[in-house]
Amino acid sequence: MISEAQFQKELELIISNAIREDVGDGDHSSLACIPASAQGKAKLLVKDEGIIAGVEFAKMIFNYVDKDMKVETFINDGERVKYGDIVFHVSGSSQSILKAERLVLNSMQRMSAIATKTKMFVDLLEGTQTKILDTRKTTPGIRAIEKWAVKIGGGENHRFALYDMIMLKDNHNDFAGGIPQAITKTKQYLIDNNKDLKIIVEARNLDEVQQILDAGGVYRILLDNFDYETTKKAVAMIGNQSLTESSGNINEKTIRHYAECGVNYISSGALTHSVYNLDLSLKAI
Repeated sequence: MISEAQFQKELELIISNAIREDVGDGDHSSLACIPASAQGKAKLLVKDEGIIAGVEFAKMIFNYVDKDMKVETFINDGERVKYGDIVFHVSGSSQSILKAERLVLNSMQRMSAIATKTKMFVDLLEGTQTKILDTRKTTPGIRAIEKWAVKIGGGENHRFALYDMIMLKDNHNDFAGGIPQAITKTKQYLIDNNKDLKIIVEARNLDEVQQILDAGGVYRILLDNFDYETTKKAVAMIGNQSLTESSGNINEKTIRHYAECGVNYISSGALTHSVYNLDLSLKAI
């Protein structure tokens, strides 16, 4: 996984690029009618139900826009919220509050939706040993906050990007000439380039599971689109030689059944690509 310093850098890039995109050469609506000296206060109002996420990110945004803005927090990231709840107050320059408003709302609505869906999946797995993972199926440019939201919802992050873990999927294996060739070449690549990266390999059937086991040295085996019975057989074959991960069209109706097959992880792109934003507003008080 990426380091904390790398992750913080990603967050800073998201904020700076979003402000560049939204503000340009100035928030002329505010500049036109609100004096630069005007001070104001606003509340983050919840108009929905779910898990709140993005409070700490909002503080980063406010600080980036104007270091003199103050945030008083009433509800923290990861807590359940309902209609009418007030998450925080922000006070300071009225122009600065308005400049930050849209980015704060867009980010928190998206992050809260992801955290809410993740928490639903986590609750469905309660009592099992299986953990829920996200994927790289994220919105381009804001992956860091979407993966942060998954963690706030109680899930775990898969690899962050292409550079922090090796993942040999069906196309890699086919282009390399087969699973044994792909794994052998990968091990040599890591040696030649002095890289210490974990290796995950995708299997489409039990024969491919056996090929992966025969090659050895694989951190996790991804069981792609296996049915329940085949998943159980694969888990028994693998034992403790590698960790196991189920993936492929797994939803709230099937996730518990896959967990009961004994896999260590279930990954779901739906955590980040199929959510509906939580309704939040920033209102002057």
